[in-house]
Amino acid sequence: MDIFDFSNGRDGYYGQYGGVFLPEVLHSTIEELLHCFRECKEDPNFWREYVRLLQNYSGRPTPVTHLPNLSSHLGGAQIYVKRDDLNHTGSHKMNNVMGQGLLCQRLGKKKVIAETGAGQHGYATATMAARFGFDCKIYMGAVDVARQRPNVFWMENLGAEVIAVQDGQKTLKDAINECMRDWVLNMTDTHYVLGTACGPHPFPEMVSWFQSIIGIEAREQILALAGKLPDRIYACVGGGSNAIGIFQGFLNDDNVELVGCEAGGFGAGSNMHAARLAYNDASIGVAQGYKTYFLQDQQGNMRETHSIAAGLDYIGVNPIFSYLWEQGKVRFEAATDLEVKEALRLIMRTEGLIPALETTHAFVTAIKEAQTMAADQIILINQSGRGDKDIFMIADALNDQQWKSFIKDKAAQYRLEEN
Repeated sequence: MDIFDFSNGRDGYYGQYGGVFLPEVLHSTIEELLHCFRECKEDPNFWREYVRLLQNYSGRPTPVTHLPNLSSHLGGAQIYVKRDDLNHTGSHKMNNVMGQGLLCQRLGKKKVIAETGAGQHGYATATMAARFGFDCKIYMGAVDVARQRPNVFWMENLGAEVIAVQDGQKTLKDAINECMRDWVLNMTDTHYVLGTACGPHPFPEMVSWFQSIIGIEAREQILALAGKLPDRIYACVGGGSNAIGIFQGFLNDDNVELVGCEAGGFGAGSNMHAARLAYNDASIGVAQGYKTYFLQDQQGNMRETHSIAAGLDYIGVNPIFSYLWEQGKVRFEAATDLEVKEALRLIMRTEGLIPALETTHAFVTAIKEAQTMAADQIILINQSGRGDKDIFMIADALNDQQWKSFIKDKAAQYRLEEN
């Protein structure tokens, strides 16, 4: 299936989902962006330039690696991971931002703005801006600033201005709202580097296109390593850019099951999670420029969400996934905070890998299901990010006393220096 075939005249719609729901003042800017994107997508030289840039600057292609210890420990399917955590800055986010950086050059814009939750997209955008010479401003919910301080440190030292958003729940959805406001006021010289496959058209298509490099590489690599396609592919889903990236390489393979893994937070029925399609809590609505499934009340007000992983703590899911879910092409599951903590410890101890808390949600579901599968079956997990950024969250989750002592000693040292 070609999910980006808009020959029916409904440009930017995936079934009933997607579209453009924006203030009229932004319509000309969106049209300008769409025109530029269409030119780039139809120009094979642009894609070649993009791939060269990622190869020479970001470290692509990233490898696919077999996990023999974890596979043996679970006693079921053979587990492989696509190592997009080895990208420069530590996540799949570089794929999108470097592509949008090239677009921004063609548009002649001099400034970029971006939202970020876990800080990975903000970190990647700040890196791209430094590389291309753009002024850069990052909006980040104040709650996320506190729990992802290492990435804030890197963003600021790369030259970006980081603005802690104090509105609403002070998380990702609020950062997106502030970006939209900024864009309305400064659209003549500013490009909004939206970080996931959400928002108004053409962002879902554009981000998906740049992230498709994951699936293109992964398909070739798993065939070379295992001699056949995987039986199941798992990826975490916040907005869903890493998942749609790897899934695109296998969408037309009926014998490959695609599984999106959402943030189960405190569990089903808790009202403290960010699972839009895995739990029965979301409904169709329009917000932040597009139509999809949102966690909202009967009046359309967005509900509070929760996840141990800041990058999955979001109210909506990308409109492509809403459509693919309805079509039965992608299955969705959820992992709770507690399950994520337990899986992370297992992965670190068996394979020496430290996946991001977001990525660990995909591991949770894969670990559960691998044990029910045959030894000759294959699982592929998209390891979309590394856990260095989560050191404070992980240390708290594991109740690491030595880390707490280190922080207390460092705080005491700073107080002495101030006096």
